[in-house]
Amino acid sequence: MKILLVEDDESIASVIKAGLQTELFAVDVADNGEEGSLLARTNDYDLVILDVTLPRKSGSDVLADIRNKGKTAPILVLSVESETDLKVKMLDGGADDYLNKPFSFKELMARIRALLRRPKRIEAEVLAVDDLKLNTKTHVVTRDGKDIRLTRKEFMLLELLMHNHGDVVSRGMIDEHVWDNEADPFSKTIESHILSLRRKINENGKKKLIETLSGRGYKI
Repeated sequence: MKILLVEDDESIASVIKAGLQTELFAVDVADNGEEGSLLARTNDYDLVILDVTLPRKSGSDVLADIRNKGKTAPILVLSVESETDLKVKMLDGGADDYLNKPFSFKELMARIRALLRRPKRIEAEVLAVDDLKLNTKTHVVTRDGKDIRLTRKEFMLLELLMHNHGDVVSRGMIDEHVWDNEADPFSKTIESHILSLRRKINENGKKKLIETLSGRGYKI
């Protein structure tokens, strides 16, 4: 596997690179934000380790460049800054993890292994099917540009269906992802929520998007 390390501190970069090579990773190193951005956007890495404070281009700008390019490799941010606002900014901007300096190489490797075990895809912030859109961050749902007011469970149910656009979502999947383990699996709760969801998104004669597959589940 190949890792891109974007770190301007030569001593830290050399230690991390040597350790990663010992763990049988191929490692590219960039000592500034411009080079790091270019390498990340033009190559396919399995993981990017990104410092926040960099010359020529900041870590947050490099992060934005990578995600705007559509690159989905996990990004682990390193920083001496521990402020919550900065962590939130980086994580909301597309980073997958955040590690404060100083840190042990053992912890760094544990976080790298955890990130590499994750599915190799990044979920879109806005899900869209036909003219129906759902923003996973703001929790706003619209159809043809008009807001649709949903209950919390209706939103969770619609989000699950849209994440699995084109695939059948079984009752078991809905129970697992939308309701807790105290819900009655034999109740008509799912059916009633599907009915309400359909009514809300199909107002004014809109094209019906949610399909029921008897004995199998639902599909959007």
